[in-house]
Amino acid sequence: MAAAASTSSPLRVFRGILKELRALKGPQYRQTPAYNYVLDQFRKNQVSSERYCRAQTEALHSSHSYLCLLTSTRCHLTLHKLYHGKGQRDPEQVATLVGLRLPTQPGGKGWEK
Repeated sequence: MAAAASTSSPLRVFRGILKELRALKGPQYRQTPAYNYVLDQFRKNQVSSERYCRAQTEALHSSHSYLCLLTSTRCHLTLHKLYHGKGQRDPEQVATLVGLRLPTQPGGKGWEK
């Protein structure tokens, strides 16, 4: 994960975090404290011609880790909504859920559908 953080640009990570905040909070994501904090942190750790930020790589790594957390949480919630809370399912539904089919008895013994 550290190698991916060092190769991705700060702008790409910043845009990714904003995308995740927009997905989480909706169109009013710019009025949230999280948006202001992320914006301030990226401005604070910006490299300019007058000064060099020594902690830029650490800040980039932390922001990349935060982006990974936001993305993983969103994916987890999507999967949780999809697969959880459906109640008791019959074996055929469970098999098709994971992409399998139940075997059928050839010749018709009377117990299969």
